[in-house]
Amino acid sequence: MSNKVKLITAEGETVEVEVEIASKSALIKGMIDDGDMEEDIPLPNVKKSILVKIIEFCAYLKDNHPPEIEKPLRSNNLNDVTTPWYADFVALDQEVLFELILAANYLNINPLLELSCAKVASLIKNKTIPEIRKFFSIENDFTPEEEAQIMEENKWAEESF
Repeated sequence: MSNKVKLITAEGETVEVEVEIASKSALIKGMIDDGDMEEDIPLPNVKKSILVKIIEFCAYLKDNHPPEIEKPLRSNNLNDVTTPWYADFVALDQEVLFELILAANYLNINPLLELSCAKVASLIKNKTIPEIRKFFSIENDFTPEEEAQIMEENKWAEESF
């Protein structure tokens, strides 16, 4: 049995990865355990650039503990919440970060999913609703009256912080 597995990216490119590293993904590990090692494993939802980043993360996990992130975040600086390597790893453009979240979810790599979601949480921590809307490019389609009513109905949420 080979100690490498071939992964096919969304672009159709083949990436060879050590089984031990690829198995950090529960999806890929399941396929390998089911005997799909002889065939290439298609990953139609993962671009090559994102897969390379994920392989880097999984290779690091091979020799290091996954990040332990307290929830809720105590700081909007990820360096205060985890190690510098993990904080630097997710210091990415918003678009790449969101693609990483989607791929980590698809591949079922929980430590990466938690880390990348914690990065997003750190970016919006202590922001106002209009600032969060702007960050996520969300159009406010409420009338001022509807927005006031929603704020009144959910005042308890603001008070709990």
